[in-house]
Amino acid sequence: MNRPLLEQLKPTSAIVVKHIEEAEADEMGSFVHSKQQERWLRHAIDHQTGYVLAYVLADHTDQALVELKALLEPFGVQTFYTDGWGAYARLVDEDQHVVGKWNTQKIERKHLTLRTRIKRLARKTICFSKSEWLHDIVIGLFINRYEFGWAV
Repeated sequence: MNRPLLEQLKPTSAIVVKHIEEAEADEMGSFVHSKQQERWLRHAIDHQTGYVLAYVLADHTDQALVELKALLEPFGVQTFYTDGWGAYARLVDEDQHVVGKWNTQKIERKHLTLRTRIKRLARKTICFSKSEWLHDIVIGLFINRYEFGWAV
C-alpha cells in the first residue's frame, strides 16, 4: 500500500487517507521457474495521477483481487477502470465498474515500464526466478523503491 500517499497531511494519532475517486486496476503475468508456473502482479493506480495505490503478487485467482480490494478500501475508490477479466465482473459492484481500454492507458503504460526494468516480467524472456518467494521479493522491492520512494 502507498503509505506516503496515505499520510500526506499533518501527523496525528489516526492515519489520514486521501480519497481517490477513480482507480485503474489490472494484472500482469510472469513465470516462476518455468512457463507452467504462472505468477501475477495485480495492482491499482490513481486514475488522475498515475500513482500506484496498492499491489498484490499472487496466483491468477479471485482471492488476489479480494486482497487488492481490501488494500484499496481506505481510499474510498468510487470507480474502477479495468479490462475484461472475469473476476472484476464477479467481485466489483456493477455500478462502480467500467470495462475498456480507453481508461486503462496509464496502468498499461506502467506495465511497459515494469517489463522494461524487470526482466522477470518481460513477455519473452529467459530470466526466471527459481522460487515464488524470490520472485515476489524482487518485484516488491522494485515497486517499493521506484513507486513508493522507500529506500531498500
